Amino acid sequence: MNTVTIQDIAKAANVSKSTVSRVLNGTATVAEDKKKAVLEATKRLGFQPNIVARSLAKGRSMTIGVLTQLIGSPFYDTVAQGVIIGLRDTGYSPIFVDGQWQKNSEVEAIQALLGRRVDGLVLIGGGVAENEITQLCGSTPAVIVARKLNSESHRTIHMDNVDGGYRATRHMIEKGHQRIAIIKGLGHHPDAIDRFEGYRKAHQEAGLDIDPGLVLEGDFSADSGVAGVDKLLAEKTLFTAVFAANDMTAFGARLALYRKGIRVPGEVSLIGFDDQMEATYSTPPLTTVRQPAREMGQQAAHAVAALIDGEEFESQCVHGELVLRESVAPPPAD
Repeated sequence: MNTVTIQDIAKAANVSKSTVSRVLNGTATVAEDKKKAVLEATKRLGFQPNIVARSLAKGRSMTIGVLTQLIGSPFYDTVAQGVIIGLRDTGYSPIFVDGQWQKNSEVEAIQALLGRRVDGLVLIGGGVAENEITQLCGSTPAVIVARKLNSESHRTIHMDNVDGGYRATRHMIEKGHQRIAIIKGLGHHPDAIDRFEGYRKAHQEAGLDIDPGLVLEGDFSADSGVAGVDKLLAEKTLFTAVFAANDMTAFGARLALYRKGIRVPGEVSLIGFDDQMEATYSTPPLTTVRQPAREMGQQAAHAVAALIDGEEFESQCVHGELVLRESVAPPPAD
């Protein structure tokens, strides 16, 4: 197959090669009739721009490195989809790597992206220390998503997980629940820690003590939801509601309750966190705290493109939305 060149387009459009270059690269204003002729010629000849050559000419790779966690995880995949959508029409293409919530893997993944000379980075979650992020990224523009950092030296888009945990717990307290079990996320995970803090804050505000027997360890998986409920039932711990650290944990908790013939929400209420797509179609539809994951990804894509162009971007903290469905009701009468 013959490769169409700028010279071929210039000849077909009856303009100079420099005019074709200006139209294709958008580097200068071109008379409308000449611009139209060039565009029609490129379409007619089936011209495909050489992205590599164009990138070299601009001194950029036209790629954005994206570090995600646990490819296949509903939340992180939704953020990643948002990044893909946000990069459309920017000229940048994403390169994805998976840190798998392992610090060493994350560092190696970031180094691999930088080795490919990406123009910017979007880091979704992760546990690399702030000072290490600074050292690793150097002068490469970076935006951190779904993670709150203590310093202001990095641009972040993160969720207020304390507020989300507080809203979920307060909703059940307002429904009359006083013995609310919580199945937590990974012990070292900042989101899990903050959501438990919101749970604690809601109890404190309502003047309710937290029974240690109602606090169960988890890891954000459906298996941990099953294990948490099984433990509560095996130890005959009294509870009328369950706050699961995320929707996957809630789905597991729901299954464990179903296996024991316990009705939701007739006997036990259940609330999740994330509002992944399946929450709408679970039985019953799950009340949950919605994280604007896709929007956060889109915003990060726009932000990193702006930073590359020398524009500023202010870090943002977003708040979750309590999505009311059918899995929470007042506790059964004694």
